[in-house]
Amino acid sequence: MRQQTTPGGHPRALTVLVTPVWCDAARLEAFGPRLAKVLAERLPEVEWIIADDGSGEAELARLEELRSRLAAVHPRVRLHCAARHRGKGAVIREVWRAQREADWLAFVDADGSVAAGDLAGLIAAAQGSRHSTVAVRRNTADTEVVEGPWRALRHHGFVVASRLLLGFPASDPQCGAKVIRAREFRHVAGELGEDGFAFDAELLAQLHANGFAWDERPVSWVRVAGSRIHPWRDVLDMLRALFRIRRRIA
Repeated sequence: MRQQTTPGGHPRALTVLVTPVWCDAARLEAFGPRLAKVLAERLPEVEWIIADDGSGEAELARLEELRSRLAAVHPRVRLHCAARHRGKGAVIREVWRAQREADWLAFVDADGSVAAGDLAGLIAAAQGSRHSTVAVRRNTADTEVVEGPWRALRHHGFVVASRLLLGFPASDPQCGAKVIRAREFRHVAGELGEDGFAFDAELLAQLHANGFAWDERPVSWVRVAGSRIHPWRDVLDMLRALFRIRRRIA
C-alpha cells in the first residue's frame, strides 16, 4: 500500500473503508456505484475494501465482476474474501487488523441505508477533527430518518438497553457507519469478541472502557428492503450479546 502525500509533500492520513458483505451482492450492486462515484469525487485517497464473509463461489464471482466495474470509477477498491462465514463483526475485524499502515479505519453497511454522501461527510469530519466519529440516525434540518414503527421501537429499545447494561454514552451504537482512529482500534482489538451484529456496540463499549471518546454526526437513514436481520431472533441474540460484552468489560 503506497503512502499518499499532500500537495505540500507531507504524508496523508490513510483511511481504509470496509464494506462487509454476506450473500448481499444485489444490494451492493445498487449502493456500490453511488459510493464509488462519491469516493472518486470527494475522497479519492480512501482505500475501499469489499469484505466478503464466506458467501461462496457464485457470490464471489458476482462481487469480483462488480469490483471491476467500481474500480473503473474509484480505482482504490479491492475484494477481501474470508475463508468462512463468521459474521459482520468478524470480517470487519479481520480486515481492520491487517491494515497496519492505516491511520483511520471505517466501515459502512452494504445496503445503502446510510447514503454515500453522508458517509463521505462522516470521514471528512473525522479527519478534520482528528476524533473517531460515528454516524447516528437523527432527524435534523439536513437529515431525515425513514423507518417503520416496529424498527424504530427495536432501535430505541436497544439504545436504552445498551446504556443500562454497558454504561457508555452512545446515541445510536448500531448505525451502520463508523470512522475510528486506527491506533484506538488497535488498543482494544484484543478485547473484542463479538462476531455478529453486536460488533458495533462492543467496539464503542471497549473504546469507552479504555478512556477513548468519539464524536457523533447525524446522518439520513432509510430502511432498504432485503435485510438479513430477523425481527425477534436477532433482537434476543443482541440482548444476550450485551450481557457477554458487559462481562468482558467488567
